Amino acid sequence: PLTDALDEVAEDYCRKYPVIRVVPLSENQGLGRALNEGLKHCSYDLVARMDTDDVAKPERFEKQIAVFCAHPEMDVVGAWIDEFEGDIGNVISVRKLPEKHWKILKYARLRCPENHPVTMFRKEAVMNAGGYMHFPLFEDYYLWVRMLMNGACFYNIPESLLYFRFSRDMFKRRGGWKYAIDEYRFQRKLLNMDFIGYFQFIQNVSIRFISRIIPNGMRTMLYKRLLRKPLR
Repeated sequence: PLTDALDEVAEDYCRKYPVIRVVPLSENQGLGRALNEGLKHCSYDLVARMDTDDVAKPERFEKQIAVFCAHPEMDVVGAWIDEFEGDIGNVISVRKLPEKHWKILKYARLRCPENHPVTMFRKEAVMNAGGYMHFPLFEDYYLWVRMLMNGACFYNIPESLLYFRFSRDMFKRRGGWKYAIDEYRFQRKLLNMDFIGYFQFIQNVSIRFISRIIPNGMRTMLYKRLLRKPLR
């Protein structure tokens, strides 16, 4: 449940903007099931995804919709994100992803091919792939893989369209034995789905296992220096 203060904020925005629709859940069912429930209440085929603590850039929706209009075969349109600490004036890195579909498909066998908070997708294509499914920590990655295997067409706009909140706490949540075990299970799922081969499975698990069990400070350095594009 939310706090009374947050409930008041939600109610205040609903009064100011009647287009907002709040979908309460009786209990915490996990992110995947919550997102799926939310999708049922979306009125249009194009759905824009975003997290509560991030900041969309003013031109985000305009540029994504333009891609859908120019290329009706597209099912998912993502973008890069600016990762910031404190406030959006302190951007420390950019998470860049492949632009074209074939590169996205190749990249997906190594890492998550979409920045989830900045994606826009066709509701029908998501539902045709089974929608979001309960797979703690990997709900979005699991969805993208199933959509790719179902023939969905992906594209990433090669520029940042969202500010993503970045902190050391995020790296703490991405470490530890539990996370390592969950990640192993997810990679095993990809192997069983024939999305990756056995060699790729061994490589992915080995690299990820090390990054999950090392101290948080080392994991933070690994992400910032090797897995992100720092600003120059």
